[in-house]
Amino acid sequence: MMFLYILSWVSTIFHILFLTLALAAALYYLAELVEEYTVIAAKIIKYMLIGVFVIYLCLFIFESFPWYIVVIGLASNVIYLLLLKDFPFIELSSPVFIAAVASVFVNHYLAFQYFADVWYPFSEVLSYFTICLWIVPFAFFVSLSASENVLPTSSSATTDSGSQGDKFDYPGKRSSRRQGILALFGFLSRKTESYLPTRTKTY
Repeated sequence: MMFLYILSWVSTIFHILFLTLALAAALYYLAELVEEYTVIAAKIIKYMLIGVFVIYLCLFIFESFPWYIVVIGLASNVIYLLLLKDFPFIELSSPVFIAAVASVFVNHYLAFQYFADVWYPFSEVLSYFTICLWIVPFAFFVSLSASENVLPTSSSATTDSGSQGDKFDYPGKRSSRRQGILALFGFLSRKTESYLPTRTKTY
């Protein structure tokens, strides 16, 4: 009896590890897709914002959600739309981005406060957090890696004659400098390779 109980905990640890690896692979794949198809990604985020806007109105009409939660949620969507205007270029120090991050924290605080006072089944609470609070910020977070790969940028380069010239990176050309999730995965990959043994071919 005790042995099977311990075995169940070991299997739970494996389940968590496999789920974490699957989530990491999915995040990396989504970041690659957004980097390749930025226009389509922007349209998808726009449709998601429209859907969340409609959901907030339905929550107010059919579920009698507090008006302040609905108003702040709709205001957050307006901020996300402003952030979408320059997509995929997201300036982390811009007032719009700072306001978007602040709105995420405010919405979470109001949601926790409301659901602590009013009981709902866990599945319904999770659905609200997933669709209304997480899905759009998550989409912007995944899209951070695409900002370096859309429009051409110039850098100073030395020509054969020793003079300084302009070097351009054009649309569709991948940048060696990545941001967001892809930068995180690249860092983890380099750290992993430094600890794991490598196999070399001998001729």
